Amino acid sequence: MSLPLGDVVQLLHTWYPPSTAESWDAVGLVLGDPADEVRKVLFAVDPSEAVAREAAEWGADLLVVHHPLFLSPVTSVAATTPKGRTLSILAKAGCALLTAHTNADQAVGGVSEAMATALGLSDLEPLIPAPMEPLDKLVVFVPADAAAPVRAAMADAGAGAIGHYDHCSFQAPGEARFRPLEGADPAIGTIGTIEVVAEERLEMVLPRRLRTAVVSAMKAAHPYEEPAHDLVELADPGLTTTGTGRRGLVEPTTLTAFAEAVAAALPATAHGVRIAGDLDREVRRVAVCGGAGDFLLDRLAGSDVDVYVTSDLRHHRAAEFVEQGGPALLDVAHWAAEWTWLPVVEARLVAAVGDTLETRVSTVNTDPWTDRI
Repeated sequence: MSLPLGDVVQLLHTWYPPSTAESWDAVGLVLGDPADEVRKVLFAVDPSEAVAREAAEWGADLLVVHHPLFLSPVTSVAATTPKGRTLSILAKAGCALLTAHTNADQAVGGVSEAMATALGLSDLEPLIPAPMEPLDKLVVFVPADAAAPVRAAMADAGAGAIGHYDHCSFQAPGEARFRPLEGADPAIGTIGTIEVVAEERLEMVLPRRLRTAVVSAMKAAHPYEEPAHDLVELADPGLTTTGTGRRGLVEPTTLTAFAEAVAAALPATAHGVRIAGDLDREVRRVAVCGGAGDFLLDRLAGSDVDVYVTSDLRHHRAAEFVEQGGPALLDVAHWAAEWTWLPVVEARLVAAVGDTLETRVSTVNTDPWTDRI
């Protein structure tokens, strides 16, 4: 049982669209031929040499990681460098590499949501909801017998996707009139004669970023020399359920008890769980952010959140935050927080493809802090 690599990549990109990644990020397919077959998929946080060896020894055809291998520019991928060794091991084993980083952080079913769920939060919502992508609507008038291929071409170019549906369109019959002039090359009618043609009004929504591609696809599939069409910019669609971080509720408890629950829910690390705040403080409202989350401290300082769980908090930022009397802080290992996403994306892939693929979450702990005294 297998699937083409391109099909697996497309599925993951549907859940975690590369277009939603930060501009500085490096996501998507890093290594591999989309035409290759995939039978085994391994999930890991880091594309380290140890993880690459695990993938090779297990016989993985695809390694899906959260952190990019090439976030910073390199001038060599020779096996004399750490990144080169990782790439060399994967290439020799015939294992492709795919990265889902900031595009997986904000998504529904992404890193912060997986972390919040692992910590037992309910009634989840983003800390910073992401705005919905701007939309256009393309309306085109086409002869009835050409409506199907024009509609299919527009859908293939990205039009007609609404939520969990695609190929969405509206179509209604009508009557068109036109007169070809000298210099025209009409598909229907003759020069100088007014023609009356039964046409269909075809409407499809599309992401504004795909405007050029969809209009070009429509014109290429349309039988007319000059297709009549309208392109309408739709009103601001508002906010989505995706976004930065998550907040939610837990059963009332103390900061000490909640910190113990966090430690039990995350993979064990030398880092453990660091606590800033009154240990007897009641905890009900919780905010989380997978990975380094001190960029959200200013937003949370005056909020009603009882505790904020994240990673890589710096001394001065944390100290100033606590002094303001805001939420308590729990600082957890970066790797452990983001590891919670791996079983989620694995289960999502299994649910989508059944037993077509064999999947596995990496057993390698890639947290850089290995001990403490």
